[in-house]
Amino acid sequence: MKTLRNFSYSIAAFFVAVIFLTSCDENPDVAPAQDLLPQNFSVDIPSTISNANFVANGRARGRVKEDSLKGNDIYELLGLFIAIGDESAQLVEAIINGIRVHNIDRVLTLTYIGDDDGREKNLVVTSNSTFEGRTWEYELLVTDADNEVNDDGGKAMQVFWNAGSPIEGIAILKPLNINVNEDETGDAIFRIDYSEDGSLGYEAHMDVRISGLPLVSPLEDPFAISTIRLFAGKNGDVVDVYGNSNHPNAILFAGETGFNWAFVASGNEVDDIGVAEVGLPPSDLNETSRSVLLEDYSVKNVFVNEITAVWPGIDPTILDPFLAETEAPGYFNSEGFISGGTSPGQPWDELALRLDNLAPFNPVEVSNLQVTFK
Repeated sequence: MKTLRNFSYSIAAFFVAVIFLTSCDENPDVAPAQDLLPQNFSVDIPSTISNANFVANGRARGRVKEDSLKGNDIYELLGLFIAIGDESAQLVEAIINGIRVHNIDRVLTLTYIGDDDGREKNLVVTSNSTFEGRTWEYELLVTDADNEVNDDGGKAMQVFWNAGSPIEGIAILKPLNINVNEDETGDAIFRIDYSEDGSLGYEAHMDVRISGLPLVSPLEDPFAISTIRLFAGKNGDVVDVYGNSNHPNAILFAGETGFNWAFVASGNEVDDIGVAEVGLPPSDLNETSRSVLLEDYSVKNVFVNEITAVWPGIDPTILDPFLAETEAPGYFNSEGFISGGTSPGQPWDELALRLDNLAPFNPVEVSNLQVTFK
C-alpha cells in the first residue's frame, strides 16, 4: 500500500523558527511605557486546539511507529496548524512589546541595533497613514538598514493602528528582515488584523494570513505548506477558530496533487477542552459552502474515495485502520486528541454546537493568498 513519507518536515521547521523568534523578541523585564503602541495584538487560543505536540513527540518528524497516515493523525496535526497561526500573532505582539523600550510616544524617526542579528534597523512612526482605503492614526515601519536596497526594501515590520479604545490595527511582518541570520521562513510574510471593536460578535478577534512559505521538493516533503489563513474570535473563556492551510504538493492515495487542510474549531481555555472538524478539499476548489468543504470533503469521505479509487474492493481489515477516528467532529482535552465522532460528554457537546456557525475560507483564495507590505 502507498504510504505518506517524510511527513510535514517543513511544518516542523517553520514552527521551530517561529518559536525561536518569539523567545528572542519577547522582553518580559521591560514594563510597558505610556506610549502610542497598542497594548494587545493577538487572541490567545486554548492549547487544547493549538499545540505543537505532534512535532514535539516525534510524530511528524520520523514517524516513530509507522509510515502511514491515520485518520486521527489528521486531527492531531490540526493543533499544529492552528499553533503556527497562533504563534505568528504572538510573535508580532512580542516584537511590538520589544519596540516599546524605545518609548514610541510621538511621530519620530530613530535607528537601533536589532537584538537578534546585531544589525541596524531604521524605525519611522508617521501619522494619518492610509492603507487599503482606510486612514489610520499611526503607522510604524521598521526596516533592516542594509537590506533597504533589496527588492523588498528591507521591510521587517509595518503596523497601522488607532490609539485609544477599542484597539484596532494591522501588522505585517517579514521575519527574515527582523533577524537576517535565521532563514527557515525564507521570504514568508505574516499579516495580523486585530480588533476589539466587537463588530464580528467577539470581544476580540484576529485574522492571520501567511504567504510565501518556502516549499521543498515534493519527494522531500509532500505536505509542505505554502499559505495559511486563520481566524480566531474570543468571548470569555471560549475561542472559535477557523481557517485553511494549503499543501500544493500533497498527494494522498489516488495521485491527485494539492489540497487544503480546511478546519473549524472551538476551545474552552478554562475547562481545557476543544472540538474540531476538518475537511480536505482540493487546493484549486472555488467554494465557500460549509457543507461542501467540511461534509462532502470530510476526512472520512476523502479517505474512502481516495483509497477505494486505487484499491477497489479493498479488504476492510486493511481499510479500517486508515478510517480510525475519522468521524467528525474530533474531541480534545489537555492530553490532546480523544476521539472522532463520539462525544466525551456534555461540555464538549456545547462547544460542538458552535461549529455549525463556523466555516473555513475559500480554498482557491487561500491557495492564491499573497501578503504584501504597503
